[in-house]
Amino acid sequence: MKVLLTGATGFLGEYMIQELLENNYEVVAFGRNEKKGKYLSENYKNVKFVKGNLENREDLEKITDQIDFVIHAGGLSTVWGRWEDFYNANVLGTQNILDFCEKQNVKRLVFVSSPSVYAKKGDSLQVKEEEAPTENNLNFYIKSKLMAEKSIKESSYKLWVIIRPRGLFGVGDTSIVPRLLKLNGKIGIPLFAGGNQMIDVTCVENVALSLRLAMENENALGKIYNITNDEPMKFKEILDLFFAEMGIKGKYVNFNYPFTKGIVTILEKVYSFFKIRKEPPLTLYTLYLLRYSQTLSVEKAKKELGYKPKMTVREGVKKYVEHNRKSWLFFMWLL
Repeated sequence: MKVLLTGATGFLGEYMIQELLENNYEVVAFGRNEKKGKYLSENYKNVKFVKGNLENREDLEKITDQIDFVIHAGGLSTVWGRWEDFYNANVLGTQNILDFCEKQNVKRLVFVSSPSVYAKKGDSLQVKEEEAPTENNLNFYIKSKLMAEKSIKESSYKLWVIIRPRGLFGVGDTSIVPRLLKLNGKIGIPLFAGGNQMIDVTCVENVALSLRLAMENENALGKIYNITNDEPMKFKEILDLFFAEMGIKGKYVNFNYPFTKGIVTILEKVYSFFKIRKEPPLTLYTLYLLRYSQTLSVEKAKKELGYKPKMTVREGVKKYVEHNRKSWLFFMWLL
C-alpha cells in the first residue's frame, strides 16, 4: 500500500515516514525542500521524493504512482504573516489535495489540522472536538486552518479524517523548545500567573502514531480527533523538566498581564498597518498560550482509534536533551 505524505520535508515528516515504513507501507514524500527530500529517498527504503508546492496543481500531477492513502501535513505554520500566504498554502493547498484524492480514488485522506482553532481568552480545560468555533480570527493561521477544515467537510470527497495535535516537540524541533531555550539564555522566560496554567504537549512520535491509526481505522471516517500526550502539566513544570535534564537553572521573569496585553495589541496593529512581515516580539495568540490554561480531551481518540501514547513527556524530554547535548547548536541556545 502506498501513502502520499505532504509536508514530508518538515519536522513531522521524517517521523511519519518511519512510522509508515515500520508498518510496511511505501511512501511518496511530497515537499519543497529538495535537499531534505533527497536525504529521505536515499536513507529510507521504499521512499520516493517528489518536489512540489501544494498551491500548484501541476506539481501534484508529477505524482504518477497509484496512491492508496494521503496524509496531508503540508502547509504554512506560523503565528504571523500575510493572509494571502496562509490562504494559498493552507486553504488552496488543501483544496488541491481534495481534488487529487477524488481524481485518484484515494481510499483515505488524513488532514493534520491544529488545536489552535480553540484558542481564546480564558481558561479551557479538557476541550472536546465539537467545541471548535466555526470562525476564529485571532490570527491568519487559525483562520486558514478552520477554512481548510470547512473545505474538507463540504467537499464531495467524503473519505477523510481530521487530526488536531497539540504542541509537537522532539528531536528536530526548530520552533517551540529552541525559542524557549533562547529566551532562557537571554532575558528569561516570561511567566503569567506564575506559570501555573495547565497545558498539553505531544511527543512527535505519538502524533505520527495517531495519523497512522486514523488512516487505518474504518470507524474514523468523517470524524475529528484531538491528539496530545494525555499528560496535562503546568507550563513551568514542563520547562523545569527540560532544565533539570539539561542540568541548568531556568530563568523566569514575571510579567504583568494587563500591561503586556496592551503593548501586544498596539504592536499587532502597528505591524499590520505598516504590513511588516517580520513576526512581532509577542502576539496575542502567544500571549494567550502563556497566560491561560488549555487542555484537550483525547478520550475520543483513545476509544475510537485505540490511541495510546508510546512515549511519555519525560521520555521525550530526555531523548531531546540527549540528542542536542551532542550538538554545538544546543550550547548556542544557552548563551
